[in-house]
This record gives sequence, structure tokens and C-alpha cells, in this order.
Amino acid sequence: MVADSSTTKRSIEDLNCLSIAELEVLARERMDQQTRDYYNEGADSGSTLLENASAYKKYRVRPRALRDVSIIDASVEIFGYKTTVPFGVAPAAMQKLAHPDGELATAEACRERGIAMGLSSFSTTSLEDVRRASGEIPNVFQLYLFEDRSYSKKLIQRVKAAGYKAIVLTVDTPVLGRRNLEIRNQFKLPSHLKLANFVDDNEDRNKINDLGVEGSRSEPPVTFHTHGPNPTLSWEETITWLKSVAGPMQIWVKGIMTAEDALLAVNHGVDGIIISNHGGRQLDGALATLDALPEIVTAVKHRVPIHIDGGIRHGLDLFKALALGADFCWIGRPVLWGLAYKGQEGVDLCLRLLTEELHRCMGLAGVTKIADIGPEYLCKIDRDGFVSRL
Repeated sequence: MVADSSTTKRSIEDLNCLSIAELEVLARERMDQQTRDYYNEGADSGSTLLENASAYKKYRVRPRALRDVSIIDASVEIFGYKTTVPFGVAPAAMQKLAHPDGELATAEACRERGIAMGLSSFSTTSLEDVRRASGEIPNVFQLYLFEDRSYSKKLIQRVKAAGYKAIVLTVDTPVLGRRNLEIRNQFKLPSHLKLANFVDDNEDRNKINDLGVEGSRSEPPVTFHTHGPNPTLSWEETITWLKSVAGPMQIWVKGIMTAEDALLAVNHGVDGIIISNHGGRQLDGALATLDALPEIVTAVKHRVPIHIDGGIRHGLDLFKALALGADFCWIGRPVLWGLAYKGQEGVDLCLRLLTEELHRCMGLAGVTKIADIGPEYLCKIDRDGFVSRL
């Protein structure tokens, strides 16, 4: 399907919020402490969280002049759909913490702008409801493959039936990173909210536990903290099993940070790679996703698409990631900030700001198509402050 650029929504400027940085401040004012800390915290000291964003500051744009930039096309094709921009909304858990409309507000904002959306396993709106709200835009489903695969198999079957385009396997949670504010706040989902994709599983488990069936063992309800981490996954077994269960949906891996693992992913037949360090929430001290991008691009050599998330706060950041070889970008926290600010209207504001910033950057850099953005448009600042061509 093709998104008609002539119908791309343009909004009146929100004079209270003219940038993603201002959106973050406005969102913080509207979130309760538990939600604010949960969404915004990184692991341990937060160094990787900060470096995801600061990595973009090491690059400068080399703009070209006297090029006709009267028509700028930022569209790209993803999963058979011509999306209006080269970025989508990353899967993020428990969005009703930010706003009562949660994932539905995000889906509706994405649909109106023709922007792809990912959904977390741990969403507070069911995967079926999100898919219906998304209309023609493509959805991908972020999967945490549990040790008890009966849960995951059932979930994959629902995802397939609903019409999602790809399973995105999270591969960077063999154990959970230490998030001190979550511990201090004793984070848990408020009682009026549910993990919508596991409501039936949790109710069935509670009935078994309440009955005290002889020979059964008491099991906790499905939560991110109890079921998200899985130390048993391996290249040799996991991808083969997932392809056998999820096909014909595409299988992507999210959490790749090295050329070595990128090559393993290609060799095991995945359909795409998402460079991610879980928003700096897992291994503190891991390199920034943008710093991981060049070596992975070199290793993969266009055999599968390479996407990236983490630290993108401006359309200029999108331009830099694309110039370094990313095929597509995913936006996480800024969307949650928009959701907390004004629900669907706030998500739309976030998407509009990034879209307009990217268009403006492309025009000022002298490039009119995403495919033409390459490393020749960037230079890098070294630790001594000197600038060099890539």
C-alpha cells in the first residue's frame, strides 16, 4: 500500500512545545513519579542511556548548495508499505501508564500519518485491538520468548492471525539490567491496568493456584520482571524454532550490537536486524547504538535491512543514522513523552516535529530522497575536536 503524501497531516504549531526537548519537559510534569522513572531510567549509572543521544553530536553535516530541493520525498518502503518517513514508532511496554488511551492513541496517530508501529508483548492494549486501530499501516510485534514456550506459541498464533508483518525477537534480555529507581519505587503495574495480551493466561493461572490442584506448582502471573528475561536462548535452536512457528511472518532480531552477532543473524536466516541496547536499560557501559552502526553495516553488506533505535531526539539525528547506513529508525521515549503530554494529539505532535525536522535537514543539506543520503554528507569530530571526512 502507498501512503498518499498529499493527505499527510499538518498541525498548527503548539507554541508550548517546539522541540522534542521541550516535549520531554512537558511530559515529566504530567507523569507520576513511578511512570516517569520507569520510562526514562537507564541501567545502573545511566551512561549508555546518555551516550545513545550524545553519540549523534560527534557528527556534523556537510551540506551541498545550489541543488533543486523544491520537492523532498522522505518516504521509504517497509513490509510492502510506502511509509511517509524513514522511521517508525518503537514497541514500548505499558503505554496506559502515560495516558488512559495508551497504545490505541499511538496506533491512531501513526495511522493518520502513515507511520509504521511496533507493539510490545507487554502492552496494556491487546494486540488485536491495536492491529484494528492501525488500519493499513504495518505493525510488527516485539516478542520476548519465554522459557515456557506455551505462552509464546499462543501469542505468536494470535499475532499471525491478526495480520502483523513481522516478529521482532528481543535478544538482549538473558537477565535484566539493574534499574535502581524501579527497585526503589517497587515498580508494579497499577491494579486498574492489565497486561492485555496475557489476561486469559493470568486468570487461568490464578484459578489453578487458588484451587491448589495436587501436583501443580504455584506460578506467578506473567509480568515483564518474571517472564521477560530468558537465559536459555541460543542461535542454534531459537531462530529455527521461531521460524517454524511464526512463518510466513518475517523474523527480525532486536538487540544486535556487534558485527559478529550481525553475521550470525544473517547466517541463521533472519529477515532483518535492529541495532538496539534496549534504550540503555540493560548493560550499562555498552556502546551507543549509533557507534555500533558502521561496523554492522560493513559486515552485513546489504544482505538484510538494518534498523536502529536509541537516542534519536531530532530529525537531524535521523539524517545522521541514515547517512551512516541505517535503512530505517525506530523512535521510543519521545513518543511516550508525546502520549503523556496530550494522548493521541501529543503523539502526533512528536511525529510531526521529527518529520518536519527531517524534511528541513534534507533541504538544507541538498538532498531530496532518502536513498541519496550517504556518508559523504557527514564528517566526524575526533576527541581533539578536529573534523575529518568519513
